[in-house]
Formats: sequence, structure tokens, C-alpha cells
Amino acid sequence: MSHTLQGNKKLLTRVKRIKGQAEAIEKALTQSGECSAVLQQIAAIRGAVNGLMSEVLEDHIREHLGAADVPPQQRDDDVDEVIALLRSYMK
Repeated sequence: MSHTLQGNKKLLTRVKRIKGQAEAIEKALTQSGECSAVLQQIAAIRGAVNGLMSEVLEDHIREHLGAADVPPQQRDDDVDEVIALLRSYMK
């Protein structure tokens, strides 16, 4: 993921926020927190993970599929890779 190095700090900040949210869920569950609060935290994590996925996927598409000098076979392979990734993610 060399193309994400430029935004690495921003991505790591997102991951750390997600980690904190997961820890908050764990704490709420171990302390028998309110169901609605736990559900709200789960929804927040889902949104954060979707945002992270979107950003990394966009960078990947721009880097690999948007480059003018990519040979057609490589472009086809990259398209197949993105499609497989999206199918896996949407399950």
C-alpha cells in the first residue's frame, strides 16, 4: 500500500479512533451498559470502518486504475481485485 503512505497519518488516526470505539464497547459490555448506548457505539464503529474503507479504496482505485501508464492486462487484474474486494466487503 505504498500509495497510502502520503495519507498514512490520517489513516492511522482513523484506526486509533476505531480502536477507542471498540474499547468503549468492550467496557460497556463488561459493565452491563445500556443496550441503546452499546448499539449506538456499534453503529459509530460501522460508520468509521466504512469511512476508512472508502478512503483506502478510493486511493487504491486512483493509484492503480487511474494511472495512464498501466498496461491493459494489469488494469484488468486490478479491476478484478477491486471487484473481489467489494464483493467480500459487502457480504
